Amino acid sequence: MLTLNNIEVIFDNIILVLKGVYLRVPEGKIVTLLGSNGAGKTTTLKSVSGIIKPERGQVTHGSIEFSERRIDRMNPAQIVKLGIAQVFEGRRVFPHLTIRENLMAGAHTNPSRSQIRQDIERVLGYFPRLGQRMKVAAGYLSGGEQQMLAIGRGLMSHPKLLMLDEPSLGLAPLLVEEIFSILKRLNQDEGLTMLIVEQNANMALSFADEGYVMENGKIVLQGAASDLRNNDDIKEFYLGLSEVGAKKSYRDVKHYRRRKRWLS
Repeated sequence: MLTLNNIEVIFDNIILVLKGVYLRVPEGKIVTLLGSNGAGKTTTLKSVSGIIKPERGQVTHGSIEFSERRIDRMNPAQIVKLGIAQVFEGRRVFPHLTIRENLMAGAHTNPSRSQIRQDIERVLGYFPRLGQRMKVAAGYLSGGEQQMLAIGRGLMSHPKLLMLDEPSLGLAPLLVEEIFSILKRLNQDEGLTMLIVEQNANMALSFADEGYVMENGKIVLQGAASDLRNNDDIKEFYLGLSEVGAKKSYRDVKHYRRRKRWLS
């Protein structure tokens, strides 16, 4: 469904952030993109949704294709209409609007009021907690409820591909499990394709079908999520386990050793 063909992304005509990224998301699958802070994960999502352009970024090499149609030259509104929705890091709900108003903001591509009502009911079927507080301003919701609202708002545009940036950020473990369980239901019930950026490697690889690992603007590992979860490098650098299963401090891991192992 989605293919990034060796793209390079530059900001302000000088800062090279993505350095030949190749990534594919098959239809109906869940793909996770792992990496540390500053690796280029969020820039990858913004490149797909077109949001890098207002931030003075551009794809200078390669191409991005969605359903065999090139989209890296399109604006964000056109990309949303094609069926791509992005849920941003940090939720970014409209705090002064109610839950209902936030959901309706996500339905701006749909002119039918009756369809919007049906879509709201569909979202509440997955997030019943929101249905109990429809008239509450989003700024008064808990972090978990705001994350549910952000995902629900993304679903209102009927995406074929849902991209999520750090959906577990700042949430308690039980809430993380609940949200990932709902995402899994969306994938199984509706066949919704997903690309998820995560730092919670254990949760992401338990949940996804395929995975990619990004370091310094490049993809350094890729494969089936189950294979990556059993990879010694992933265990050491993302799950905090050495080869013998002992806990390992990240401070003890030299960066040059890490890069040498990724690229060998």
